[in-house]
Amino acid sequence: MSARALPVLATGVALLIAGCSGGGGDSAAGSNTAPPPASTSAVTSATPTSTPPATTATSAPAKAAGAVERFETYLHAVGNEDVTTACEIAAPAAKQAEDQGFGPCEQTLPISFKMFSAAQRRALQSATVDRSRITEGAKKVEIPAKAVQASVKFTDGDLGDTVLELRGGQWYITD
Repeated sequence: MSARALPVLATGVALLIAGCSGGGGDSAAGSNTAPPPASTSAVTSATPTSTPPATTATSAPAKAAGAVERFETYLHAVGNEDVTTACEIAAPAAKQAEDQGFGPCEQTLPISFKMFSAAQRRALQSATVDRSRITEGAKKVEIPAKAVQASVKFTDGDLGDTVLELRGGQWYITD
């Protein structure tokens, strides 16, 4: 496990994987909530195939905004040590980590919370994302650590970069 991976783990399951991608996994893991709700997948299945690139579509920025809001909810959940919410949003990344041999998200995430200082956890409770720093597509949004705005400065080593993907009409952290 790299030194960078430990702080990334503290941000939760998906951010850990982002910090360790290509170099193995770390203590962040899966959840039983990995599949997105089935009821929304039928409604949205035709829309993404006809959506033009994000730079020209009216709906794509709205979708990217949804990803940013979802990621902010995740950051707030980490700051509040809300395991249920954080594991639900990071379910695909958590499942990937669990498949690599780490325990369930509900067991590993509370350990990672302790890797943040009290000031960092408080800062995450109200953290926002600078949308001008993200890379967005119709079904995928990449949020670099430098896009996170909080009262405490976070580095790449603290957070890592995060990828969210649209699955079944909902954004999930996948990497």
